[in-house]
Amino acid sequence: MDTLESLVISRRFRVPIDASAASTPGWGEVAARQLDAALLSVGFKCSAALLERLAELPGETVVDLGVRVLAAVRHLVGDHVQHNAYFIDFPKNVPDTVEFWAGLLRQAMLDPVEAASVRRSPVFDLLALPGYGRYRHTYADLLAAHAELIPLAGDRVTVLELGASPESETRELYLSLAGSEVPLSAEDLVVLRALAAHAEEPGRIPVRENRAVINEARLAAGRPPLVDTVTDVLRLACGASGGDVTLAEPTRFRSFRRGERRIILRALDAVATPAKLGDVPRHREQWKRLGERLHPHEYPHLPRAAQVFEVARGVRPARSFDSRVEAALSAGRTGDAVELLGKAPGALLRRLDHLLRTGSSASVVLDAAEKAAAGASGRVLLSLREHLQNRLAPTAGRVFANRHGRAWTAPDVRSPIEESVVSRAVSILDEEITRRLPDPGELVVDPDVLDVALPLSGKAVAPGLGMLPRGSLSAVDGKLLRFFVHWRQAEQCTDYDLSALMLDASYGDAEHISWTNYRNGFAEYSGDLTDAADGASEFVDIRLAQAKRPIIIPQVNIYSGESFDEAAEAFFGYMSRDAEQEGKPFEPRTVRMKSDLRGAGRVALPLVFLRGDDGAWRVKWLHLYLKGRAGFNQVEGNRVTTSLLVRSIVERDYLRVRYLTDLLRQRGSSGEHTTYVGLQAPADLPEGARVFTPGTLHELIPA
Repeated sequence: MDTLESLVISRRFRVPIDASAASTPGWGEVAARQLDAALLSVGFKCSAALLERLAELPGETVVDLGVRVLAAVRHLVGDHVQHNAYFIDFPKNVPDTVEFWAGLLRQAMLDPVEAASVRRSPVFDLLALPGYGRYRHTYADLLAAHAELIPLAGDRVTVLELGASPESETRELYLSLAGSEVPLSAEDLVVLRALAAHAEEPGRIPVRENRAVINEARLAAGRPPLVDTVTDVLRLACGASGGDVTLAEPTRFRSFRRGERRIILRALDAVATPAKLGDVPRHREQWKRLGERLHPHEYPHLPRAAQVFEVARGVRPARSFDSRVEAALSAGRTGDAVELLGKAPGALLRRLDHLLRTGSSASVVLDAAEKAAAGASGRVLLSLREHLQNRLAPTAGRVFANRHGRAWTAPDVRSPIEESVVSRAVSILDEEITRRLPDPGELVVDPDVLDVALPLSGKAVAPGLGMLPRGSLSAVDGKLLRFFVHWRQAEQCTDYDLSALMLDASYGDAEHISWTNYRNGFAEYSGDLTDAADGASEFVDIRLAQAKRPIIIPQVNIYSGESFDEAAEAFFGYMSRDAEQEGKPFEPRTVRMKSDLRGAGRVALPLVFLRGDDGAWRVKWLHLYLKGRAGFNQVEGNRVTTSLLVRSIVERDYLRVRYLTDLLRQRGSSGEHTTYVGLQAPADLPEGARVFTPGTLHELIPA
């Protein structure tokens, strides 16, 4: 795992420096300027305040810090590896696909040994031809064949700010993650687990998975966990065993020490009331396995804890809350179901669409929803608001995605809801959400952030540079797009294929660029690599002005070998340049987005590029994975599924930052403080301003 310092740099774009660090006259200013120049080569620079503070430090200290800062940001943009290309002159001199294969075949036939091998083989495999799929030149050869990049004003420059002490910065990062109103990504849960062992506990931990991670630290310290349901205890046991605190995957429980067993069982006994035993059957098998490790029979003074395992084994009956609701709905007793759900406000709101379609009085259901709104979380309110604003629009299909980003579609067979009913429900939500928003003071909003989707869940989004939530829209600068993928296999030979699917405005008339079609009139492919023992990179160039189709979908297909999770390293990103900028195939200062590839899906769909009616290009974030086949995935084989999924995401109206900032303005303010919402904080904000950027946008979600 990264050091805490590099985490702060890469997540917050802040360089932690202790205010008490010695200020020694010397060559610190020279070292600071050298660091700033080195950072600029990878698209970063120091703020004026950071440069001033670095200049006060001893030169040796600045050099040591600079090495760590540069390593952190190079890794963030993907510049920590050497990006070679199969075709050394890429994007120039990319051959015609047929000519390329014919040349390889001709070369093989001219070699007596290879020719005999080709003739003996019962199956003619083009990918096995000599010279195919492996670099035929060194990285140094590639550098010699390319000119230096011409820096332009449009290149990305990300400013690194002066941070507080390392302890203060890590504490702030910890509190932000622990107090998040939305579920965190798997990577962020790892960070939270590391920080929980070193920081004080936050006052409020709204997300159950976050609470489980913090409870792991409490258990290790011999302290009672923070639980109020039996499932909280199960999550703790899973996390303490190195398992999945989301409970989506089964955990192999470890042997707990006697002191740990006593703490866990006491916590379980305290919350295992008859009303809460109904939660046990949902995870019956995991409870059975946990019981074998906790030995509840050794603690007769904790009888309610023992009852949990009796329910899991089927010895003691316990009816879940959901089963009682379902029974009432199945019997046509919607009123009883609504009354039951009134005791669980979040559950009622999550079922609102269903309740409105049961044929019962809409006014009764909406009255119950109005009462429930005050007791539900802000995330539930916003999620329902987004759902309702799409309810009246016709859709090509419903899209579903799990926590890994694995996506699928289904026909929309729901019966319609009257517009007046939807309108009243939306008004209820808007009123409650506005009531919960804080006093913004003087609200300053960067227009570029308005079309960023609210982060209602972070599970599918792997942290990285320029990452935005699914459904976000942002402008595309430059005239040339270059997608890239880099991977390094761990054990077995692994072949990933970067491709691009191009569609017309009706999501048809497909065209593609891939290892089976190297180029067309506006795009080029850098060449196919089939082995990545030392790492491999592939690129696709798109000249936007000449693009014949308004929808461009980059994708990464696993043709063979290790999954994204199994590979030693795997990441995707894109660069944008102006037409006159040449340079190497990979230029870090032109990288706009880069993040790791992960998940069990065999096809990655990170984002889609869209040309509007005004001719301008924008990118919409997908964060989707297709299951794909076990091997031999190609862009040609998934274009129908890809088209339908992407269309569902593109046509969906996501709840964006614009929604909350409009409510903040309507709410008004009496405070003298400043609230800033944008992609990057400007340098001239007043002291004490509350800043929301993509890395902290989850903090904008009301409690």
